[in-house]
Order: sequence, then structure tokens, then C-alpha cells
Amino acid sequence: MEEKFKLKPLRGDGGYTVVSARLTDEIVAKLDETAGKTGMSRNKVIQLACEYALDRLEII
Repeated sequence: MEEKFKLKPLRGDGGYTVVSARLTDEIVAKLDETAGKTGMSRNKVIQLACEYALDRLEII
């Protein structure tokens, strides 16, 4: 029996959308530093930071 070569989408599945954002070098450095200290990916740090900020956002 021949084995199948199975591929599973890595992006855009499970309710996620890939977005692009322009960030300063300073912000990226801080994100990378935080990711390194926590063992999280940069993507996860950005996701958590956005969720935190949006949950506490007050539009005036």
C-alpha cells in the first residue's frame, strides 16, 4: 500500500486570519525580548497584547 503525503494548512485555519502590520524597530525588539523571556512566539505575544489592550480600550 502506498503511503499518502498529507499536508495540513498552517495558516488561516481554526478561525485565524493572517494580518500585516508596520511596527517600529523598537517595538519589534521589545516583542522579541518578551518572547525570548517567556518562551512564547512573537506572534503569541502580539496576540495576547492586542487582546489585553482591546479588552481595556476606552474610546473617548
